[in-house]
Amino acid sequence: MKKEIHIITYGTFDMFHIGHLRLLQRLKSLGDKLIVAVSTDEFNSIKGKKTLIPYDQRAVIVENIKCVDMVIPENNWEQKISDVQKFRVDIFAMGDDWTGKFDFLKEYCDVIYLDRTKNISTTQLKQELNSFLDIYEK
Repeated sequence: MKKEIHIITYGTFDMFHIGHLRLLQRLKSLGDKLIVAVSTDEFNSIKGKKTLIPYDQRAVIVENIKCVDMVIPENNWEQKISDVQKFRVDIFAMGDDWTGKFDFLKEYCDVIYLDRTKNISTTQLKQELNSFLDIYEK
């Protein structure tokens, strides 16, 4: 019997966009079970991030993407090792803007950094929305 390959990734997934979807689809293609840890509002606050969409809604959106098998909350930076062990993770994956930041997990599983989708990010969308609102309000 072939061993199932488990993949895990972490993210805020605010303003879910095509870049998020493509990343999740590529991750799922690497194995059998894709686990996505969605950052809670409390953790985002610690990171200095402000989300437009509350955690409960972001988690529901992500868990309803057909390539996602499980959604868990990301509550702190330190939980990654215990998540990898608890869910028997074979591959930890993040976007390439995090390259090198999680290499300490190589002791527990493979760590990969995937290219981001060009010309799209939540930060970019928020900036464009702010520009639009500035113009609209004038």
